[in-house]
Amino acid sequence: MQWTRCKSLVRSTFPLALMVAPALCVPAAADSKAETRRPIEISYLGNAGWQITDGKVVILIDPYLTEFKKRASSEQMTEDDRIATPDPESIDAHINKADYILITHGHEDHMLDAPYISKKTGAAIICAESAANIARAYGVGDEFRPEHVDLANIKTQPLIVVRGGEDFDFNGFSLAVIPSLHTALLDKRYNDGFWAGSTPHGLKAPLHESDYREGGTLIYLLRIAGHQIFIMGSMNYIERNVTGLRPDIAIIGAGVSRNQLYRYTDRLMRALDNPPVIFPTHWDDYGTKPRPEALKQVDTFVAEVHAASPKSRVIVPEYFTPIELR
Repeated sequence: MQWTRCKSLVRSTFPLALMVAPALCVPAAADSKAETRRPIEISYLGNAGWQITDGKVVILIDPYLTEFKKRASSEQMTEDDRIATPDPESIDAHINKADYILITHGHEDHMLDAPYISKKTGAAIICAESAANIARAYGVGDEFRPEHVDLANIKTQPLIVVRGGEDFDFNGFSLAVIPSLHTALLDKRYNDGFWAGSTPHGLKAPLHESDYREGGTLIYLLRIAGHQIFIMGSMNYIERNVTGLRPDIAIIGAGVSRNQLYRYTDRLMRALDNPPVIFPTHWDDYGTKPRPEALKQVDTFVAEVHAASPKSRVIVPEYFTPIELR
């Protein structure tokens, strides 16, 4: 593993320091030798949002650019159950092209911006049925019922609904869909509330915050340009479902609520066989904290990774700054 040419500023934490981050050469995963390794770029979009591209295909994960709008709320859900509205200005400032949008679950801070981006770019949204109902409420995708089925129209749908367990081959990449669990919020009582349920069929936009329900949580294993990228959108996982995957890049939930789980980081590093490169996700508290304060919190996750997997390099990138990996 070595650093080559300069490209962008990131905060690399091996060791903990600010440094110029060029293209990072990543050791190949054991079972990715069938495809020649090519460069990819990964950009952090805030919250649990990411953009990944090999220069041909652009894939977004849980884009929530509305986090950056003026006077954005610091809470995912408020007691008055307000209307949740995407912020076109924040989205348009950073998203020009997308081919696919991967949604890990349906909460507002993961799903709110996806319908707008799909309409703008033509991107297909890959998500569970609950999140698909949110997309349909905004006019993205049709709802097929026995009394109204147009088989010729199905292949043109901007929705690909998954249940977990799929392993799809696309033009330029492949994608394994892995059943997972949501963060154990509310002192492990998260599953007691409506927010852990599913968004029903038949809603029409605009939607309230309470309409953005989890609807099941997914992890993705994205194989692109010879890389294998493990992608989380929460601070939880089912250990048996991820053991043995051996990605060369892992995007791992790093919010403080991970501490609700037993040996969260240690078990995950062992299950994934110590990924060479790790990006923390879902740690910035919706962009409301001063960056030094947010970095102080994420450093506790970095320390856990280094204790469990000393050879892994943890990269905490700046917002919207592409990191090239080879």
